[in-house]
Parts: sequence; structure tokens; C-alpha cells
Amino acid sequence: MDEQIKELNAFLEGEFMGIHAYEHYIKNTQDEAIKKDLQTIQQNHKMHAIFVAERIQNLGGEAVDDVGLVGAFQERVQQVKGYPKDSRAIIEGAIHGEEFGSDMMAEFVKGDLDLESRNMVQSILKEHQQHIELLRKHLK
Repeated sequence: MDEQIKELNAFLEGEFMGIHAYEHYIKNTQDEAIKKDLQTIQQNHKMHAIFVAERIQNLGGEAVDDVGLVGAFQERVQQVKGYPKDSRAIIEGAIHGEEFGSDMMAEFVKGDLDLESRNMVQSILKEHQQHIELLRKHLK
């Protein structure tokens, strides 16, 4: 059970990283259609975080409430590099973040999750793919 909680907490940290990244993208975009889609995706990540935190608690664990040490380091690197300002770069950055984040999060939960947790994680990862499709429409 402890390993499962650890994996779900790592997954939850990934959701928090997404929430934080979208905050910067939303702040830096001037295009209202892009901003609306970014806000929708960010809200979706917030809901995912709630679901995962509740699952951890229901399993008897304590849910993390931030990005964790690795996430904090990655966020600091991004702050030094700077967030993109133009619409295309924002969309490309968000797509890259969704793809990279989904791949990492899928790795975090490769262990022995119970059926309910596994189904929840798979559903969330499918929604991440939908985020990518939503973002790609802005590149056309």
C-alpha cells in the first residue's frame, strides 16, 4: 500500500506542475481563444489533483500539496530560461509539457496500483491526450 501511495503522490506532483505551468502560460498570452483553452486545461488539472488527492486519502495516505523537490527544481530552471511570450511558443510549450508530463507520470505509476487507482490514472492520462489535441488546433 505504501508504494501505491508513493506512486500516486508522484503522479499528483505532476498535476501540480501542470497547474503551475499553465498559470504562466495564461499570464503571458494575449489571445483570448488561447487563454480560454489554457484556462480550461488548467481547471482540468486542478480537478485531477483533487481526484488523486482524495484517492490517496481513501487509501490511508497523506496527499502531497505541491510539486515536490524535482518539480521545484524544474520550475526554477524554467523561470531562469523564461516562459514564452508569443502565442505559437506558448502553445508549443504547453504541448511539450503535456507530452513530457504524461510520459513521466505514466512511469511513476507503472507499479502495482489497485484497479480503481489504475482506472483513475488511465482516465486522467487520456484527458492529457485530449489537452494536446485541443492545443494543436491553435497551431493550424
